[in-house]
Amino acid sequence: MAYERPRHSNVVLNLTPLIDIVFLLLVFFMLTAHFIEDQALVVDLPDANSAPAAAEHKEIVTVILSPEGVIFVNDQPETENRIVRIRGDNEASLGSAVKVLDAAEASGAKAVDILTEKP
Repeated sequence: MAYERPRHSNVVLNLTPLIDIVFLLLVFFMLTAHFIEDQALVVDLPDANSAPAAAEHKEIVTVILSPEGVIFVNDQPETENRIVRIRGDNEASLGSAVKVLDAAEASGAKAVDILTEKP
């Protein structure tokens, strides 16, 4: 009786189709993902040609002025070195902006930024 050795086959799994599908899924999710900013209200910002880049600060209070004159302030604890950032609609009244500036000065704000869009 002849003894036959087991044959070892060199089976290699082809991973190319799997990698293609993974990359297609990655591209699909990257293209369909919505990157949403945390904004309570959509406003039409006025244009400004000389708008400097926004400075990064640890303590920023964002004030939003709606076209109806409603003022929105984010809930941040009050500190002495507070930066007030105003996002005002293009149709918002100047009186509302002056009220916000007065309130910022009275609360001891370190600086006031007015956000605009570049044309």
